Amino acid sequence: MPRLTLAMATLVLTTGCADSPTTRLVPGEGYIHFKEGRMWYQVVGSGPGTPVIMLHGGPGFSAHYLTPLTALADERPVIIYDQLGSGRSDATTDLTLWTEAAFVAQLEALRDSLGIEKFHLLGHSWGTMLGVQYYFAHPDRVASLVLSSPALSIPDWLADGRALLATLPDSVQQAVAKYEASADYANPEYQAAVMAFYHQFVSRAEPWSVYTDSAFAAYNPKIYGYMWGPSEFTATGPLQGFDVTDSLPLIQVPTLFLAGEFDEAVPATVQRHAALVPGAEFAVIPGSAHMTPTDNTAEHLRMVREFYRRVEKR
Repeated sequence: MPRLTLAMATLVLTTGCADSPTTRLVPGEGYIHFKEGRMWYQVVGSGPGTPVIMLHGGPGFSAHYLTPLTALADERPVIIYDQLGSGRSDATTDLTLWTEAAFVAQLEALRDSLGIEKFHLLGHSWGTMLGVQYYFAHPDRVASLVLSSPALSIPDWLADGRALLATLPDSVQQAVAKYEASADYANPEYQAAVMAFYHQFVSRAEPWSVYTDSAFAAYNPKIYGYMWGPSEFTATGPLQGFDVTDSLPLIQVPTLFLAGEFDEAVPATVQRHAALVPGAEFAVIPGSAHMTPTDNTAEHLRMVREFYRRVEKR
C-alpha cells in the first residue's frame, strides 16, 4: 500500500484560510493561510468543465513553468499554486513540513478552501509523486490523473539517470564521479556537468523559456537538497526510496501518462509504469526533454485537452 498511510502530516490552518473562501471559483490570486506560513495560489478561468489543479515539480521549485498550461482555462478553471516554502509562497525552515505527507496536506487544504468537490489532478515530475500520494489518500476527490514526466519509482529513475549520464562526454562523467566521491557538490566543475545533463534531458529549448528560467530562479534549493539531493541523477535524501509501482494497479480513475522524447523520465520506463494502471493511456511529446510544459507546450496542451474531453464524455 502507499507509504503515505504510515504517517499523515499535520498542518495548522488559521481562521479564514483563503482570502475569499467560496464554493464558486473566482479567477484571481490568493493565499492559503497556515500557522506555518502563506501558500500562494492562482485560479485561471471559470469555464463549465471540471476544475484542474496542477502540481509543480521539485520539490522546492515553483509553478511558473506550468503557466503555459493555464491555456486549458478556456474550458475549465485551472488552479496552480506554489507549494509552501517555494516560489511565491512563504519560505519555511521547519523540516517536519518537508515530507510527502505535509505536501499532500497542503493540497487537500487548498481544495477544501476553494470548495472544490472533485477535480482533475495534473502533476509534473515531483508533482506526480505528490499526485499519486494524494489520490491514494483521497480517491473520491480525483476525477482523473495526468502524470507528466512521472517519477513513480526512484530506483528506476536513478538507474535511467545513470544510463543517460553515460551518453554524455567523458569529461562530464569524470567530473560527476570526482566531485560526488568527495561530496563536493558545490564545485563549479560539478555544477557545469549537471548543467550539461540538464541541457540534454531537462530542457532542450534554446534559450530556455522565460517560464523555465523563472522556475529555476524562484526555487528553494534547501528543500530540494534535503528531500532529494544534489542533482537530478543523484538522490541523497528521503525520497531516494520512493516507489509506488506496487500500488499503481489500485488506481481506478482515468489516467494519462506523458513523457518527453528526450526526457530524463525515460519514455520506455514511463510506458512500463503506465501498463500497471488499468486502462491508462500513454503518449510521447515529440522534441521535448523533461520540461514538457515549456519544451513543447502545444502538444502537451493538445494531449491533455483531448484527454479531459474523453473523460468528461464518459
